[in-house]
Amino acid sequence: SSKMDFSQSNLFGYIEDLQELTIIERPIRRSLKTPEEIERLTVDEELSDIERAVYLLSSGQDIQGTSVVANLPVLMRQNPAETLRRVLPKIREVLHVAGVEMQLTAAVSFLTVLQDESVSIHTYSHSFLHIILQNLEHRDAGVSNAWLETLLAVIEALPKETIRHEILNPLVSKAQLSQTLQSRLLSCKIMGKLANKFEAHIIKREILPLVKSLCQDVEYEVRTCMCRQLEHIAQGIGTELAKTVVLPELVELSRDEGSSVRLAAFETLVNLLDMFDADDRSQTVLPLVKSFCEKSFKADESILLSLSFHLGKLCNGLYGIFTPEQHLRFLEFYKKLSTLGLQQENGHNDNQLQIQTLEQEKKYISVRKNCAYNFPAMIVFVDPKNFHLELYSIFFCLCHDPEVPVRCTMAISFYEVAKLLNSGVYTIHKELVTLLQDESLEVLDALVGHLPEILELMTNGGENSGSESKLLSVPDLIPALTTAEQRAATSLKWRTHEKLLQKYACLPHIIPSDQIYYRFLHRMLTIILTNNVLPVQKAAARTLCIYLRHNRKQEQRHEIIQKLIEQLGQGKSYWNRLRFLDTCEFIMEQFSKSFFCKYFFLPVLELTHDPVANVRMKLCYLLPKVKSTLKIPTDKHLLQQLELCIRKLLCQEKDKDVLTIVKRTVLELDRMEISVDAFQKRFYENDLLDQEKERQEHLLLEMEQLEKEKQQNEGRSTNINDKMFEKKRRDSKTSSVLAKSIAHSVPGSSSGTSAGKEDKKSKLVRSQSFSTQALHSKYNNIDKCPNKSSATGYLSSVSGMGKSCMLSFSDDSFRTHSAGNSGNAAFPSSSSSRNLFNSADQKNNGNKESQSRKMSM
Repeated sequence: SSKMDFSQSNLFGYIEDLQELTIIERPIRRSLKTPEEIERLTVDEELSDIERAVYLLSSGQDIQGTSVVANLPVLMRQNPAETLRRVLPKIREVLHVAGVEMQLTAAVSFLTVLQDESVSIHTYSHSFLHIILQNLEHRDAGVSNAWLETLLAVIEALPKETIRHEILNPLVSKAQLSQTLQSRLLSCKIMGKLANKFEAHIIKREILPLVKSLCQDVEYEVRTCMCRQLEHIAQGIGTELAKTVVLPELVELSRDEGSSVRLAAFETLVNLLDMFDADDRSQTVLPLVKSFCEKSFKADESILLSLSFHLGKLCNGLYGIFTPEQHLRFLEFYKKLSTLGLQQENGHNDNQLQIQTLEQEKKYISVRKNCAYNFPAMIVFVDPKNFHLELYSIFFCLCHDPEVPVRCTMAISFYEVAKLLNSGVYTIHKELVTLLQDESLEVLDALVGHLPEILELMTNGGENSGSESKLLSVPDLIPALTTAEQRAATSLKWRTHEKLLQKYACLPHIIPSDQIYYRFLHRMLTIILTNNVLPVQKAAARTLCIYLRHNRKQEQRHEIIQKLIEQLGQGKSYWNRLRFLDTCEFIMEQFSKSFFCKYFFLPVLELTHDPVANVRMKLCYLLPKVKSTLKIPTDKHLLQQLELCIRKLLCQEKDKDVLTIVKRTVLELDRMEISVDAFQKRFYENDLLDQEKERQEHLLLEMEQLEKEKQQNEGRSTNINDKMFEKKRRDSKTSSVLAKSIAHSVPGSSSGTSAGKEDKKSKLVRSQSFSTQALHSKYNNIDKCPNKSSATGYLSSVSGMGKSCMLSFSDDSFRTHSAGNSGNAAFPSSSSSRNLFNSADQKNNGNKESQSRKMSM
């Protein structure tokens, strides 16, 4: 019965609700100011800022006084002398009887004046410090805390003598037991701040006695507050005094009757671990920690949350003093916490095995969440080499935890885990797929933050992957990625969808080009056409351009370009035509100028005749970028087309807003300088970047041409290989035969041949650095030749073709590998490419040993 019921009773109910809303609105209309109230709020406009402030503080209403106090930093910047002389005394008088809002505003304004440095620190301490100290013990806790925050910030800037006279000396009386609880709590926090301002001997003489007194206060709130300040005290007095003074106090407070005091002592102890040496850790700290761990399940559950949160830091801090038995004991304790609440036997006594209350469930969820947070630290604790044996089962449980916060925390820390495992990252492939397919979008959103880095580690980090395809290194990765995107698309959380599409731009480095084309590229185009959220459409457009940039087949690229122009640029909906212009911006960002001019320049200019003013307006904003893609004299005809379109817009445009933007754009276009084909100094960096993009695009075309030639000749390679074998057997001088073969395969003059070789060498080296994945897939296909002699036959079959030099280098690479690869030699990495190309010289020498190896094969 999810449909709305429009029965008579329900309709009457809706009418009553509407009547209630009208009743609620009535007092709002009546609350407008009366003429008398407006008269009282009116101020003479001829008054100066200082006079107006004094008048409002003297006879104005509270809201006007609060506005003056809020404006105090501005007055101090404009006229500090008059503000200090006339306005500040008035504020001091008003604050005695002011309400909470004005007090809070004053605390913030005083802090702003200090941060702006409108006056010297001496003037500030003389004028403002007394007001701060007077209002420090305000009866409202919020106001008191606000003034305390201001005071602690002021202490940082004050000179030592001022602090000693104005703050430290009165503090001695304020910290006495006879003072109020609020006064003693403030004294604790101030002393923690003062510990970093004075030398150790002054702290020992004047502050430590007060610290000890407050650590033994009758009120547990004071003991807790002072215990939390011991960390700052210890840092101020140094390691030696911390061991003799602070550590005994912490030991005593850890046995306090108040649970909050014990919790504060435990957390302070963890934070100070680095200050204690091995003896203190083994003799004092470790027994205390063991005691806390034992009590956390039995008598003192209040510490369980804090213990689970600090366990990673604790284990690594005490790592050096653990015996193997203690190491195992703490690891088991972590495992126990990681599954707390998921099983009935959770360590409680028999009489406590009851149905868990909601509060207990929340506590156990928080404990498991803390365990997920500490998981990277525990990997360090057990050593990444022992991960699979010691921690994988816990990792599996936390990734499959029934509660979203736990899985979300695991997703956040997944990247850290992958980094720590390094070559053993292959052990957590399944969990990555599981989290990508998680039913909660919060988990997906947390995982996506570092998705490119995680996928890079997954595909390239494993040492045992060898020469396997990248796709095979993470099973079920592509279905998991497509499922994640579809789930994000069908949800209302468009920000997660946008973030996901932005991160998916890394996939060309992870997944082969064909898989990108069939599984992701068309999906991006669909999102641009059908999604209703503009940031999502733009993210999809940018990712589509990156996919197009790395696509290795010209036919596929042309198909996508045609669809972009027909379905977006010439689409029926003006919304699609606007997205076409957005896509063109990304094209200009990702591709070379010549690529944009070849495919998109004229389709963009066609939109000057668009019937919708918004499209023409957006095009006008884009025209300066479009013009910047032109090069003279190569694109002179395109420049003429651009000028013609602008003239038509100026003459025929009827929309006033568009015409205004056209005129502004014309002025901007006139000021622009068009780059020429040759390099210019002012455009040197941009031209260099554009040249690099253009070179990479040509490399893609060349690699595709090589692959086509290889496929055309692969079928004939067997027959050619047989003929070559007979020819070699008849020929008694193998070296001369090889020389003739090379002379036949590389025709032309020797100088031209060497130049061609050097050119192809450099191109192939650059292609490796540009697209390692593309080359790997190409040469994996070349590896399909049945044996080495067949590769040689393939080389001779393409003699006379423009690409024969590059293929001869490829053939030589196969010869350098050992015969143990069963003919499937892997293409060498880019770091060894120079050795690969140097082997071409050995080929020209025609040594008998390599030739005889061919004949034996």
